[in-house]
Amino acid sequence: MQRIKKEAIDLLCQLIRIPAYSRDEKAKADFLQQHIEKTMGFKTNRLDNNIWIQSAEFRDGRPTLLLNAHIDTVKPVNGWQREPHTDTHEDGRIYGLGTNDDGASLVSLLYAFSVLSKKEQPYNLIYAASAEEEVSGKNGMEKLLTVLPKIDVAIVGEPTGMHAAVAEKGLMVLDCVAHGKAGHAARNEGDNAIYKAIKDIEWIKDNVLPKQTDLLGPVKWTTTMVNAGTQHNVIPDACSFVVDIRSNECYSNEEIFEILQTKLQSEIKARSFRLSSSSISVDHPIVKKIKSMGRNLFGSPTLSDQALMRFPSVKFGPGDSSRSHTADEYIVESEIEEAIEMYVDLLDGLSIG
Repeated sequence: MQRIKKEAIDLLCQLIRIPAYSRDEKAKADFLQQHIEKTMGFKTNRLDNNIWIQSAEFRDGRPTLLLNAHIDTVKPVNGWQREPHTDTHEDGRIYGLGTNDDGASLVSLLYAFSVLSKKEQPYNLIYAASAEEEVSGKNGMEKLLTVLPKIDVAIVGEPTGMHAAVAEKGLMVLDCVAHGKAGHAARNEGDNAIYKAIKDIEWIKDNVLPKQTDLLGPVKWTTTMVNAGTQHNVIPDACSFVVDIRSNECYSNEEIFEILQTKLQSEIKARSFRLSSSSISVDHPIVKKIKSMGRNLFGSPTLSDQALMRFPSVKFGPGDSSRSHTADEYIVESEIEEAIEMYVDLLDGLSIG
């Protein structure tokens, strides 16, 4: 196992050196595919910049478990004191863009797969390294799921401190427009669209939907952008604003949209309904085993590829979410070592059907 852990850390260090911003992951996908085939000896499958492998003992009639992490990163933010695409080692930490989100999960799940697939398991096993996660792109997990076999349950590797997110909020973004009538600001004419938009924005600020849960709380909606006007002396005939909505498991995005259509006077349009909230039963065998290992269960406010999965999934991986998308992002080497051991202990011989 010590050799496996070292190989995983070495792979992460090599991956850090290859930029893979969302929708531009080809170089990293090429390298990872070559490593899996030539160094690890697995046959790979590929769709665009998504790579997946199946255990050799894949058989019909058994449940299928997906191990997933993403290869893309955001672009480096301002404030880095180290080179983002250099693996800088200091006091047991590895600094570099994508170390925490999501490189540590990517390599930990891959090497856990290599251990688990060497012996017969009571389930089929798939490892998938997906693209475009950071932008919820349509050529990432959404496209990959159209060619994968039927999945019964997934572990999504994201930085959770190896505690289990058994529910995750969804996302819907609304583009809203309040309509008025243009006029001269010096005269009492026109119908100011800004004032109409303010009424809707205040409604959004002051109201919540009644159904909420202990894990995810209420639906969270926030006005995040406002734009109106062409010049100072013209009453604006339109005021646009954007609403960020984080859904819980009590409401579908479609239901929330229909409710807001009845409450807001502005014209509203959803950019997408596809990023749904997700949850898994606390009685699922994977969740029960995680809990028996002394790990906590929680609800996650941040989005992942779980939003595109229409089957049970749990978010469970090394690292800390607070380090993601920050300057001098890092992972602790021992977090990767712990993750590989924990994934294997969790899944080896586990009945998930």
